[in-house]
Amino acid sequence: MTIVGGESRPAADREDGRRIDLLRRRGEAFLQEISAEYHAAHAGHAAEAALQPIYGRHAAAFDDEALQSAVALLQLAVPGSDEFRSARFLVDWLVESRVGRALAPIEEVEIAWESQATIVVADGIEEPYQRSAITIANTGDTTARHALDDARASLVAAELAPLRRDRLQQEHAVVSALGIAPTYNATWEMMSGIPLAALRAECEAFLRDTQAIWDDLFPFYVERGLGMNPGDVTRADLLALMRAPAYDIFFAPDRMEREVRRHVVEMGISPDADGRVRFDTTDRPGKRARAFCAPVQIPDLVHLVLRPHGGQNDWMTLLHELGHALHFGYMDRALPFEYRWLGDHSVTEGFAMLFDHRLKDAGWLRRYTGLGPREIPNFLHSQGFEELHFVRRYVAKLIYETELHTEGVSWDALPDRYVEILTAATGFRYQRADAFVDVDPRYYAARYLRAWQLQAALEEGLRERFDADWWRNPKAGPWMVGELFRPGQRELADELSLRVADRGLSFAPVIAGVTRMLG
Repeated sequence: MTIVGGESRPAADREDGRRIDLLRRRGEAFLQEISAEYHAAHAGHAAEAALQPIYGRHAAAFDDEALQSAVALLQLAVPGSDEFRSARFLVDWLVESRVGRALAPIEEVEIAWESQATIVVADGIEEPYQRSAITIANTGDTTARHALDDARASLVAAELAPLRRDRLQQEHAVVSALGIAPTYNATWEMMSGIPLAALRAECEAFLRDTQAIWDDLFPFYVERGLGMNPGDVTRADLLALMRAPAYDIFFAPDRMEREVRRHVVEMGISPDADGRVRFDTTDRPGKRARAFCAPVQIPDLVHLVLRPHGGQNDWMTLLHELGHALHFGYMDRALPFEYRWLGDHSVTEGFAMLFDHRLKDAGWLRRYTGLGPREIPNFLHSQGFEELHFVRRYVAKLIYETELHTEGVSWDALPDRYVEILTAATGFRYQRADAFVDVDPRYYAARYLRAWQLQAALEEGLRERFDADWWRNPKAGPWMVGELFRPGQRELADELSLRVADRGLSFAPVIAGVTRMLG
């Protein structure tokens, strides 16, 4: 099923239009139901997720006829036209849905496992798997922290990693059977519009360009924050280091939601999009440790879910998910299905990062947190370290995942490659058990990386338009709603950056932002 550009289909072809409209209606009904199911399971409202019945009820939404209709539209559309844009998003989603249907049985088992799994440490102490990342981050004793993470890794290696490996292999088989492009990587490139080789080259250059800075920062923070030899630290120690409990007093949990809401109000817009965004920031058994935003009806019902870890991380996470939620909550409901639900997710991730980067802005910190002039320089320096670490981690993930998704890869060799690539980029030693678990679906690492680039470009553009304190300018919020949120995800991230910030995507402004924080 080779896809190439061609002549535009005549506007009078009503039958084709009818099929696409039906595809859109069916697709939205399916995504609303499946999103609600994921929300219930991950927010701790349900112990399991019943995905297979939903796929069964909505089978017509992504059957062969639906895929053929979208592919036909793409084949006949002129590259660069709205028809081509819509069709590419629809085909991309249909491929993802076909994968999701095939993998639903495995995913149900995974979700149930994660909600019930218990880690048993050598001394008999038990820890729910879903809370283990929080506990590891809050464990001050190095020996105890390593013991818990080693026990977690042993459990993952025995039970979760085989599921994830099987899931990845089945995904490759499904994509290959569709025959859209010769390989998994070629299929993803065709649907996303993102050239993997070029992005990987950018990532390798970023690691080289920031190596000298990282070589200075890494030992400084490991020795000061953990009191450890830099050669001995693991990813578990990273969680504890990033937790930074010394700053907890300045990021009180009872002020968090109030101050974040005040910030958005001062920007001139509603922090819950006039009631369309529902905040869920309390602890609850069964609630996943990783925060998320679940749009169930776009733009009318959007859930923002956060399980508190403590301190600054909760504030940053709330801001990140709020960026997603406001994007979905302020979208134009008249947009077609593919521009509200589908598209380049680098865009919504870029908006999320634009909000979470308020914790990297001295003026914002003075206004909304308990930090004062004496604490802010050191805090910002630590934020520069954290930012550089996360970008280096994600460029390493992208490099690793390009190998994982390459045809003919030796799956048995991948755990060692995972440890080698991630450890070299960050300095923190990774666990082999996580090689198939620490993989975001369908190259989502690429979306995050382009989102970092988009965030940095938007930040520069907003400073030029509304000054350095744009985040409290009452004109900035309405402008963002009109220019960023309402158009949904019609544009790719690089197109959006050119339109509103008059600059392309690159890592240069990301590095400039890190340098600014380091002082």
